[in-house]
Amino acid sequence: MEKIIIITSIFCILIVVHGTEHSLADGNAIRWNLENFDIDEGDEADDPLFWKSEHGNKVLVNVDGFGAVGDGISDDTQAFVNAWKQVCSTPRSVLLVPKGGRYLVNATRFKGPCADKLIIQIDGTIVAPDDPKNWDPKSPRNWINFTNLKAVFFQGSGTIDGSGSKWWAESCKKNKTNPCKGAPSAFTIDSSSAVRVKGLTFQNSQQMNFVISRCEAVRVYNVLVRSPEDSPNTDGIHITGSTNVIIQNTKIGTGDDCISIVNGSSNVKMKMISCGPGHGISIGSLGKDNSTGIVTQVVVDNAFLRGTTNGLRIKTWQSGSGYVRSIRYQNVRMEDVANPIIIDQFYCDSPKSCDQNQTSAIEISQIMYRNISGTSKSAKAMNFACSDGVPCSHIVLNNINLERRDGTAETYCHAVTGFRYGYVLPSAECLSSSDKDSIITCDQETEFGKHSIEPLTHTEL
Repeated sequence: MEKIIIITSIFCILIVVHGTEHSLADGNAIRWNLENFDIDEGDEADDPLFWKSEHGNKVLVNVDGFGAVGDGISDDTQAFVNAWKQVCSTPRSVLLVPKGGRYLVNATRFKGPCADKLIIQIDGTIVAPDDPKNWDPKSPRNWINFTNLKAVFFQGSGTIDGSGSKWWAESCKKNKTNPCKGAPSAFTIDSSSAVRVKGLTFQNSQQMNFVISRCEAVRVYNVLVRSPEDSPNTDGIHITGSTNVIIQNTKIGTGDDCISIVNGSSNVKMKMISCGPGHGISIGSLGKDNSTGIVTQVVVDNAFLRGTTNGLRIKTWQSGSGYVRSIRYQNVRMEDVANPIIIDQFYCDSPKSCDQNQTSAIEISQIMYRNISGTSKSAKAMNFACSDGVPCSHIVLNNINLERRDGTAETYCHAVTGFRYGYVLPSAECLSSSDKDSIITCDQETEFGKHSIEPLTHTEL
C-alpha cells in the first residue's frame, strides 16, 4: 500500500503518517493535531459572566429607566440609544433589558469603543418592526448591530426576534415573480474582540440570524437559534472575516445553513452542535463573481444533524480564487440527511444558469472526515464534485459509516485525490491516492490576511 507523508499546518494543522514503515490502514499511523483544541468552561470566578447574579460593584443601566415601555407596540428605539450612551461611557457597567418586557426596536447601530468589561444582559425580548415597508432605508441590511467593542459579554435568557415572516414572503425564493433583494441580518457583532455570547435565543430573522463579522476571539455557547424550515436565507450563525471563534453547546434550526463560514475566517472551532432543520454546516459559498475566498483551520467535533438538506458541506463557485484547507470534521452523527458529506466546486445559487466550463476555482485540500455515521436520504452519501482545473486533494476518510435508509448508498468522485483508512462505508475506491508528498508550511496559512474581506451581505438570494 502506498506510503504517504503529508506535513501541513492547522496552526500548523497536520495529518501525519509516521515514517515510511507504517501502513495507511493502521489507524495509529495518523495523528491530526490541533493546538488548544479542547474547549473548557474555565474558572467561573475569573469569568465576568460570574457577575450575573449580583453584578458585584457594577453599575446597572436599565432601559426602562430611559423610557422604554416594553409592550411590543411602543417604539423603544430612542430609550435603547440613550441607555447605550450611558452604559458605553461608564466603566464596569451592565445594560439590562429586563425580563417580561417585549421591546420594539428599529434598526440601530450600537457603536464603541466603550469601557472594557461591558455586560449586556438581555432577559426580555427585543422585537423588530414586522413590515418591510416601514424599514429604515438607511439600514437596509442590518437590524441590531454592535460594532467596535472590546471585552464585551452578551448574556441572559432573552430573545432577539426579527419578525421576519413578511420579509420571507417577499423573497424571490418564496415567490419567483419577486425581484431578488437583500434583507436585514437580525443581530450582528462587527469589528470587535474578546466577545462572549451566552444563553440567548435568536429567532425569526429577516435574513441571517446572528452574524460574527471581522471579529477576533469570540466565544458563543448555550445559544438557541430557530427560524422556520421554509424561511429563505436565514443562516443560523454566519462567520465572516473572523478568527479564533468557538461555538459550543448550541442548537440551531433554520431555513438555510445552520452555521456558515466565509472568506477571511480561520481558527473556527465548533463542538456539541445540533443542527436541523437547515442546510447543514457549510464552508462557503466562496468565489462568487470571480472573488477571492480563503478559509482555513476549521474543526467540527461532536455534532448531530437531523433532516437537513446537507451535512458537512464545502461550496464554491467556479471562476473564484483562493483556498479552503486544514479542515477537520469528526464525531458527527447524521439522521436522514440528504447530502451527508459534500464538496461542490460547481455551486450555483442564481436565477440565471452558471457556466460550467470555468478553468479557475478555489483550491480545496487537506480535509479530514473521521468518525462520521448515520443515514443518507440520497444515493450519494459522499459527493466530491471537484474542478478539473483545480482538483481537490488530500481528502482523508477514516471510520465512515453512512447508510441509505431505502436503497444503497454510494460515493461520487470527480477530480479528487486523497486516501482512506479504517472502516469506510460506502466504499470510496473512487478516491484515488495522492501520487506525491505534499509539504505545506505555516507561511501559506497567513495569506488570508492579504485579501480583502467580503462585504457584509448574504450573496445567496
